[in-house]
Amino acid sequence: MLHSSIVGGSTAKRVMNCPASVDLSAQMPAKPSSVFADTGTLLHNVIADCLNQTLPPEVFLGVKYNDITLTPELIADKLQPALDLLNEVDPDETMEYAVESRVSFGDVIHGAFGSTDLVARRGDCAVILDWKFGDGVIVEAEENEQLMYYTAAAMRTPGLEWVFDGATSIECIIIQPPFIKRWTTTFDRIRQFERELIYAVKLALGDRPPMKSGEHCRWCAAKPICPLMTGAVDRSLQSQIQAMDAAQLGEALSRADMLEGWISDLRGLALQVLETGGSVPGYKLVAKRATRKWVDEDAAKAALLKHLPESEVMESTVVSPAQAEKKLKKLKLGLPDGTVISVSSGSTMAVESDPRPAVLLIGQQLSAALSKLV
Repeated sequence: MLHSSIVGGSTAKRVMNCPASVDLSAQMPAKPSSVFADTGTLLHNVIADCLNQTLPPEVFLGVKYNDITLTPELIADKLQPALDLLNEVDPDETMEYAVESRVSFGDVIHGAFGSTDLVARRGDCAVILDWKFGDGVIVEAEENEQLMYYTAAAMRTPGLEWVFDGATSIECIIIQPPFIKRWTTTFDRIRQFERELIYAVKLALGDRPPMKSGEHCRWCAAKPICPLMTGAVDRSLQSQIQAMDAAQLGEALSRADMLEGWISDLRGLALQVLETGGSVPGYKLVAKRATRKWVDEDAAKAALLKHLPESEVMESTVVSPAQAEKKLKKLKLGLPDGTVISVSSGSTMAVESDPRPAVLLIGQQLSAALSKLV
């Protein structure tokens, strides 16, 4: 898939916060693909085919992208939940939509384009929707630069006038199974975003674009050569990582190995402090992603056997809630009431701004409180 070299949906936040990152990123070698990226691409391709051809995801079992194959597990865990969440957006199935539309800013920002996962019109509301299939960071829709980029570009793209003509509001949506994030905004907010984007691109293409570090650096490919990251503020922005000789590269890698070990130990210590009831300013404990389990396998088996043959209910153990839900869906039935509970696999550390609630360490907090009474 082609990506804009100036600014795209996934880089809009970074470019607007750090215009200098455009030139720095251009100096970096192309980043190789990964299992996670290939899985995401496969799921995007299949869900687009499902919507374009009005076919269920099971039709595409075995389809591959690079070395990733569409499996029943990916359908049950990712594709079917995503399609179910789309039904929440369009419960009456009256929404008119277009899938994988190429959008661009035309002459306003030369070379700036992208591809919207789904643009739609529902009543007097224009809809811009983006699929996310990663399990890591939960992406919010409110003030999301990627969604605003796609919206602004779509508003300037010939052939998509029907999405916005006569609309009174815009809804930006992210479907990231099992979550759906929605944000309703205005045409004025999108135009303001476009002005800010245009200004950032002008700065990026200027002689001395400003440089700023922050949360937007997380996915920046130029971190290895960024003066703010390396501390070498006086390094020329034209320096290239390829220019390192073997000795410099070896020395840099040695420092990187030491730093990675230090960071790992630091995170481990911080997690230990939090798990024992202590506090680390700016961080908290949050529950890891919960997976559904049967409350009582025997009771679940009995309830499922009322609707499904034993061969579809029993494997070496009772099928998982996700697998059972998929089978019952064909019968237009839901999971039996009271048979499922979501159980987190433990706690992990996150920044305070993370949307997940903090874990309550009742045992440690109670012990601490009692110790003060002794």
